[in-house]
Amino acid sequence: MSGGRPAGAQRPLALRRYGQNHLVDKNILAAVLRSAAVRPDDVVLEVGAAAGLLTDHLAEQAAAVHAFEIDRRFAPALEQLAARHGNVQVHIEDALRAPLDRLAPPPTALVANLAYNIAIPLIVTSISEVPSLARWAVMLQKELAERLFAAPRTKAYSAVSVLVQLACERESVRQVPRQAFLPPPRVDSVFVTFARQAAAGSGRAANARQLTADEWPAMAALVRLAFGQRRKMLVNTIGGAARQGRVLTREQVSAALVAQGLPAGARPEELSPSAFVSLARELAWF
Repeated sequence: MSGGRPAGAQRPLALRRYGQNHLVDKNILAAVLRSAAVRPDDVVLEVGAAAGLLTDHLAEQAAAVHAFEIDRRFAPALEQLAARHGNVQVHIEDALRAPLDRLAPPPTALVANLAYNIAIPLIVTSISEVPSLARWAVMLQKELAERLFAAPRTKAYSAVSVLVQLACERESVRQVPRQAFLPPPRVDSVFVTFARQAAAGSGRAANARQLTADEWPAMAALVRLAFGQRRKMLVNTIGGAARQGRVLTREQVSAALVAQGLPAGARPEELSPSAFVSLARELAWF
């Protein structure tokens, strides 16, 4: 999915390869903007700006906007919008390949209507690689949104759930009807907001907040390894992994799980996000 257009602009036909479903319902747009709660001092990162319907409003609320759009057909409309506002930087490129951590000024909030094929990678990348981001307000397909804050032992719980919840806490979720988009998607959508724990003043277990920037890549590698074969026991997926110049044994993994009060044969979906951090520390994974 992607953003819409300012009034009076001509909208190019949606392209399936970019996952384009333009938000056109003005009432939904107004509700989305309220939920996003953009502040005057925010620097907004918007991905999938299209012709700039959302961008136009964000530019009126924020100090600055970085508007990313991969589809070059929208470049003229976005450049006109940038010239009109003066606080919009247009980036006609793939946000997943862009050095988002080098944007100036650095973004503080990600507000976007995200296409299915980039939503999860972009969220995870922005959490781990753009430390200046404190808040996310994103339109997602409902199925993807459910994964972000899924609970352990549920079907939706995955590596993404662990990584997102280690860094962030959910604030709100709003259902969005299919008719709010053109063309209407074949799936349900939601607008979800969440904030980085430090920004939210979280009271969650301290282990989650104690991950350093240097530890994040290793943590992500462990979680992805664990969920790579989610039906298998962790002693089999992590046992045998090379780490810190040594190879972990099945016995070491089993002992680390038992030390946390978990079954020796636990599977990844049984561990909470904080339990994964404890497991990593028990195994000297960092």
